[in-house]
Amino acid sequence: MMTTQELAGKVAIVTGGGTGIGRGIAVALAREGVRVLICGRRDAPLQETVQEIREAGGEASAISADVSDEQDVERVVGQTKNAFGDVDILINNAGIGGGNRVHEHSVQEWDRILAVNLRGPFLLARAVLPAMRRRGSGHIVNISSESGIEYYEGDGAYGVSKHALNALGEIIQRENQELGIRVDTICPGMVVTDMSEGSVGLDESKCLYPQDVADLAVWLLRRRPNTKIGRPVLIQTMENPWS
Repeated sequence: MMTTQELAGKVAIVTGGGTGIGRGIAVALAREGVRVLICGRRDAPLQETVQEIREAGGEASAISADVSDEQDVERVVGQTKNAFGDVDILINNAGIGGGNRVHEHSVQEWDRILAVNLRGPFLLARAVLPAMRRRGSGHIVNISSESGIEYYEGDGAYGVSKHALNALGEIIQRENQELGIRVDTICPGMVVTDMSEGSVGLDESKCLYPQDVADLAVWLLRRRPNTKIGRPVLIQTMENPWS
């Protein structure tokens, strides 16, 4: 009989793990028995997530870091190895918003969004892939966006970064799948997070919630090792959340 992959005892890094989707995924993974290292720019939310996981009996640690900084990424991966061992799962969730029409973007805004949303996942993947390749196993999940599939006016750097993240994931998959490494990309529609709460015209009752995305991430991670889900997975609501 075919069975799903057990996650207990595996080691995961979850970027942007202090709030929103990242926090939801970190808590869900810990519930599965995964030892979780979360990182983000703000220490207080990270510690709250760690406390929630530990109080529920899970294992977690946290480190403040900027995923667009190469040295910070090295610290994140190093601390994960010291605390729990080699990384089995990488959740590239950290990201920032900032849509605008292309001709209205400042260079600084453009560069910052691309640095966090694209260079960050590249740096993390580059840091964990050598050990995954040596072991012949590993799983990377990129949290992209519906804006990475559709083309919305005024999405600017954010939309470009998410389309590029989808491509990055597919390239990493093809370069490493013969070594047993999988890459999945999730493209959520509107999710209720700290960034979206209180948005004008947004009906939060018709939105996704972090747990919806976390449930999908866990489902993807639990697939049998030889199972590939394919191109970016879109998860969205059936009702339009915008009035």
